[in-house]
This record gives sequence, structure tokens and C-alpha cells, in this order.
Amino acid sequence: MPPSREEPRGLLDALLSTRHTDLALAASGPESAAPIVPASEIAEVPGRDVVVELDASAEAPSPAGWRPVRYQLDCARGDLDDVLAFTAPAPLAVYVQVDDPALADTARALTEAGHIPGLPTGHTPGAVADFLAVLAHADTGFVARAQTASDVLALLSGTAAALSGSDVRDALTAPDADRLGRLIPEAIGALREILLAVEVDDTDAVLGGLRELGLTSR
Repeated sequence: MPPSREEPRGLLDALLSTRHTDLALAASGPESAAPIVPASEIAEVPGRDVVVELDASAEAPSPAGWRPVRYQLDCARGDLDDVLAFTAPAPLAVYVQVDDPALADTARALTEAGHIPGLPTGHTPGAVADFLAVLAHADTGFVARAQTASDVLALLSGTAAALSGSDVRDALTAPDADRLGRLIPEAIGALREILLAVEVDDTDAVLGGLRELGLTSR
């Protein structure tokens, strides 16, 4: 479970999320965010917080008296207008398939619609820096996908730099785990208000890699 509003939030608290169809196998622990579950698997109220992954043609499941942490959707650039007009019964995170030049503008359009931009893997540091410049001045936050612990470290470092006015490209390409470890609780809280969760394939492997890189949950 995420920390309460009275408790300071650690840098890695409820950060890492994975896809699951069997919630009994989903990772748990202070660093684990709500697992991502396909909408087709939600027939009744889950026994824990989840993120519901929507198919482009599926309706958002809504068992009586329940809503997920958020919904999540992948879409092509040509479907963005329909997504911008969509109102979900919970926050909606959207990963749009766009090239580097359109990444920041797409993020801006999503935040203006009240949706949460998703940052996929594979974009250049320059495009990610422009994306983070948009999110540093929005109140939606963003979610991201990462392949390795180094990718997660770069996302944390780049987000911290975007909020502090430091060089974001440098922070993305040469992230400093020691500097992140020295962040005061207020700075960590601000960072985690922006970077909501990072989707990875293997939570334990990425968490182990982050610890090897010198990053802890503090």
C-alpha cells in the first residue's frame, strides 16, 4: 500500500508496476505499485488496488461500488482525438505511439484534457527532456515504461532535474544516484507527485538493479 498522507514518501515507494492476469502472483512490497490488469480479467471487485488496461474497443469495467487506481490505454496518433474526448470513471493514462518531435505536444494535449501522459521506451533524451518540461508544469503527473534499472534511474533523475531547473538532458544521460539519495523529503514528494509509476517486466530484477546502483527507498 502507498504511504499515508501523514508519512513521507520514499523515492521508490509504490513506484514499480507490472502486468498480471493472476493477482495472486503480482509483486507486493513498499516499492510495488498497483499491478496492471487487462479489462477482460475484471469480472468482480479485485482484492487489491489495480490499474485496468483497456483495449481500444473495450468499455471500462466498473463493478458496483469500485473503481481502479487508474485506467491505462495504448493508442495510435490517429486515435488521439477520440481519446482526448473520452471520460473515464477513474484517471486515464494514455501511451500514444508518436515519433520524437510529437512527444511533448501529445503530452500537452493529454494534460489539457485531464489525462495522464504515458512515456514509452525508445525516445531520445532530447524528446524525453521536452516531455518532462511539459509535465513539470502540469498537475496530472505521468507514468512511464522502462526496461532496466538504469532506465528507471534516468527517469527519476530527469524528473528531479525538470522540477529543479537543472539540465534535464544531462540528468537523463548521466544520472547521479548519490544526488537522488540526498534529496530532502519535500523534493522527493514533489518528484513522486509527477512520476506516478514505472511499468517494468520484472519488479524484483529492476529493484535489485536499483539497489546495486546505490538507490534505496529512503
